[in-house]
Amino acid sequence: MEKHNVLVVGEGGREFAIAKKLQQSPHVDQVYCAPGNVGMATINVETVAIEEDNFPKLIEFAKNHDVAWTFVGPEDDLVEGIVDDFHAAGLKIFGPNARAAQLEGSKDYALNFMNHYGVPTAKHHSYRDQTAALNGIDEFGFPLVIKENGLAGGKGVVIAQNRDEATSTIKEMFANGQSRLVLEECLVGPEYSMFLLLSNGHYRILPMAQDHKRAYDGDKGPNTGGMGSYSPLPQLKEADYQRMVKEVVEPTVKGLVAGDYHYHGILYIGLILTDAGPKVIEYNVRLGDPETEVILPRLDTDLYELVDAAINDEPMPDVHISPLATFGVVVASEGYPTSPVHGQQLGKLPDATDVEIDFANVAGTIDDLKGNGGRLLMVLSKAESLQEAHDQVYQYLDHHEWHQCFYRHDIGAKANL
Repeated sequence: MEKHNVLVVGEGGREFAIAKKLQQSPHVDQVYCAPGNVGMATINVETVAIEEDNFPKLIEFAKNHDVAWTFVGPEDDLVEGIVDDFHAAGLKIFGPNARAAQLEGSKDYALNFMNHYGVPTAKHHSYRDQTAALNGIDEFGFPLVIKENGLAGGKGVVIAQNRDEATSTIKEMFANGQSRLVLEECLVGPEYSMFLLLSNGHYRILPMAQDHKRAYDGDKGPNTGGMGSYSPLPQLKEADYQRMVKEVVEPTVKGLVAGDYHYHGILYIGLILTDAGPKVIEYNVRLGDPETEVILPRLDTDLYELVDAAINDEPMPDVHISPLATFGVVVASEGYPTSPVHGQQLGKLPDATDVEIDFANVAGTIDDLKGNGGRLLMVLSKAESLQEAHDQVYQYLDHHEWHQCFYRHDIGAKANL
């Protein structure tokens, strides 16, 4: 069997999980990750000292190291046009082009797409100036969802409970340089993460997961990039899943074809199951973090084969999903997401047979790790049941002293764990 080199762009827990899964494929000789993180030494992934936004250097590396194709992790690079630049250089790359990436890069753009192609979402309006936005508050009532239009790393959303909070949030967002805000009705219901692997109108649905966005237990505190995740979702009924596919996935994919997007990459659909049916909260044009860390271990289909077929417009293999459950909890720096501590001593993490560590924002060496701000790592387990995986993760976390770190203790509560 011919073996190939692949390049993953990014440095966080998501890229760790992608690189780990690709490294397991019999089709892969070497996975490179640029810039990667020091934890990747534990999974035999070779890190490359090129920043993820240095497209010319990444292109040069891919050419010089016989890279079959590149898998892009971060949304910023996709919005900035890394795919367009690689294509112009004659290189294969997995991710949407800059035009399609506007589905994440601009909330207003995504909502217009949903409106045009009949994808159910919240009542909404976008505003280009502060006065209009303040006058628009009365259209919605409370709680009111206020979103920054551009990329915000999963953190540019405020749910205002009253007029004073809405007014101060709108003023603050415009003062901080936002040129457009979106106001939305606050949808009520359980939230779910669905990931499509797309190849120009053909798609495969990856395992479902649920994320936990708030920083603290009980869904309290500020929004974060995500504090933990698990898969499968015992609380999601098959009939509701099928409604999501019919009412959300199918019109979305048809819209991408009708709109001539030539979409090759991942599309995340953030869903909320309301009393009126499934509605889209947002699109992302890449895998989510921390969901990636729990969905890829359940993917029994070879990820290299899926991506390679998608890139080359060949028939994609069917997705086979492991019956085992995966459960993961993020360890974050004290002060995250507003002012995370940097440089705290993590030391050498103890080995365990029943959990794995997916590393993210860490520095130093594997034998002497230090925190590097934000979300540092995820402790995850794969087991016969969600309960067993949950117990193994929390047993590991609770038996280790995490200096100047914190984690949530209630991940999986919505699955009655």
